[in-house]
Amino acid sequence: MANRYSQLIEKVFFNSYRKGDMNVLFLREEIEIIARKISIKLPKNIGDILYSFRFRNELPKSISQTAPDGYEWLIKLAGRGVYQFSLEEKLEIIPNSNLTFTKILDSTPGVINKYSFTDEQALLAILRYNRLIDIFLGIACYSLQNHLRTTVPNLGQVETDEVYIGIDKKGVHYIVPIQAKAGNDKQGRVQIEQDIELCKNKFPKLICVPIAAQFMSDGKIALFSFEHNEGIKMLSERHYKLVPPSEFSEEELLNYMNRT
Repeated sequence: MANRYSQLIEKVFFNSYRKGDMNVLFLREEIEIIARKISIKLPKNIGDILYSFRFRNELPKSISQTAPDGYEWLIKLAGRGVYQFSLEEKLEIIPNSNLTFTKILDSTPGVINKYSFTDEQALLAILRYNRLIDIFLGIACYSLQNHLRTTVPNLGQVETDEVYIGIDKKGVHYIVPIQAKAGNDKQGRVQIEQDIELCKNKFPKLICVPIAAQFMSDGKIALFSFEHNEGIKMLSERHYKLVPPSEFSEEELLNYMNRT
């Protein structure tokens, strides 16, 4: 299947790409036309091809090799049924294995732990029950809506996994979109940019603080925050591990008190 997808996306790219291009526009329907020409059977959901290369798999090497050092091609929304390959500076959102972590007493209800899966929905529930967004940002945060899907000008339909409203000690209000990933799905610039545009359009008077959440292979949870100032930059990264009271010692608590 991956090879089938790669063939299609290569054809779409090189049909329009010219050396030196920074953006390569294409229509969703081009995939169907190309598939018929080269006799490739399409999946039931054509969007799965685009989703695969936007959020899960690397683009074929033939495409990535056309990007200069330090840059990568991303597939981005450009309107209803319209997409573009966009040449962007690389932004790798990968947990730093050398970063220290903080133990948090697990407040997840047992029934949730029993029946949840290791996926985005489970991660969102864990963030909610353990107030990890509040802890990470240092402000009071309240879940407004999960899987918020809406239309944004110049992008088309976008979706974010969950949206929080935050309030700090001065009474300032924040909008906090969350992108949660587990398994083979990867965090990337595309999701963060879409969340920022969604917040600008739907919550223009609130301070936007985009967050990416990721299950790590060792059971920890990595949280990242970003700012949009001359491009998207990572602002902070923290790792948390949920533990029962028996795995949280007074010595560890004292160590946390002495952290800077």
